[in-house]
Amino acid sequence: MGSFDLTFASSPLADLKEKKNFRMQPLSRFNPKATLSPTGYNPTQIRHAYGFDQISSTGTNQTIAIVIAYDNPYAAQDLKTFINQFGLTNMYGLPGSSKCTVIKGPHPCFQKVYAQNKKPKYQADWAMESSLDIQWAHAAAPGADIVLVEAKDNTSVNLFKAIDITAKHKAKVVSMSWGSYEFPRESYYDKYFKRNNTVFVAASGDSGYGASYPAIAPYVVSVGGTTLPLDSNGNLTASESGWTYSGGGLSDYISKPFFQNSFFNIILGNRHGNPDVSYNANSDTGVSIYNSNNYYGQFGWYEVGGTSAGAPQWAGIFALANQGRIRALSGYSLTSSPVYNAATGANYANNYNDIQSGFNGLCGANCNTKIGYDFVTGLGSPKVQNIVPYLRAN
Repeated sequence: MGSFDLTFASSPLADLKEKKNFRMQPLSRFNPKATLSPTGYNPTQIRHAYGFDQISSTGTNQTIAIVIAYDNPYAAQDLKTFINQFGLTNMYGLPGSSKCTVIKGPHPCFQKVYAQNKKPKYQADWAMESSLDIQWAHAAAPGADIVLVEAKDNTSVNLFKAIDITAKHKAKVVSMSWGSYEFPRESYYDKYFKRNNTVFVAASGDSGYGASYPAIAPYVVSVGGTTLPLDSNGNLTASESGWTYSGGGLSDYISKPFFQNSFFNIILGNRHGNPDVSYNANSDTGVSIYNSNNYYGQFGWYEVGGTSAGAPQWAGIFALANQGRIRALSGYSLTSSPVYNAATGANYANNYNDIQSGFNGLCGANCNTKIGYDFVTGLGSPKVQNIVPYLRAN
């Protein structure tokens, strides 16, 4: 887990002229040995560290879509265990609760849907990933609905079909904790992210310097990784730093968007850079999840990291902001991005923790954190108590 696989699902040359059907990989890192009780950071620690506990918003009346491959048979059951363990807001659609849909309620609702209208097969790594995503999206935005959209498999064709399905469930925030190396003609898939009043969030990768898709795609907010040392109450014990394996770098194919111009003060040419923002990802400072699926002979509590831990929590942040908006946030346009606007002038220090130590490779300046934007942590990690009001008002 945490590495990319460009295994092609079909190889006819005619198919490759216009698009590629290849396999994506989940982007999480963890110790595969389960424990009987929680290990890793709990929601109270993370919510305090990033300032969630300083705002009253919970994401009420918002829907977060988690797009994943394969089936997680115990997704609802394990989310219920996670909620009970940490005293979080209960959800309809879980064992012991009334049935619901994210469209009709009651709310907050957890709903699982099959993108290809048929229950997918089980795959251990992807089930672990979906447990991480739904549990921590809920921890970040406990009042929001969550729709888990399961693709038939991890081929790009089926995963991007699952992205299309999210619109039918009125999801205004879509989280994707998977990716692959960049590839020629990747722009074929950019159309899936050109949706008004929707923010797409993707993990930047767990293999160090280098761009990945869909995180590098236009209209997608890419989340890189940090190391977040906390005490038992969620207070920092040292400075947050860039995670060694945080994905990030320059695109091989995509031009630099206008809104990145003023943030890049090193020589970058005309290519798009990522990540855009960052979040705790180091598996040594990982978060606690519950997974009762048989993971190669193990099941129970796990400490999990990876940039895929940050993507669903940033999705939660956008849901919190949308709660107070008349019209939901949109992803990037050709000229502006709400994420980058939040880092202009005096807004920067107010809305972001600028990460200034750490690296994600041995490529010189581009692999090192620095003051301001960098290819390890992007603009930085969120000050939720400030960036949510800013995104709500702008």
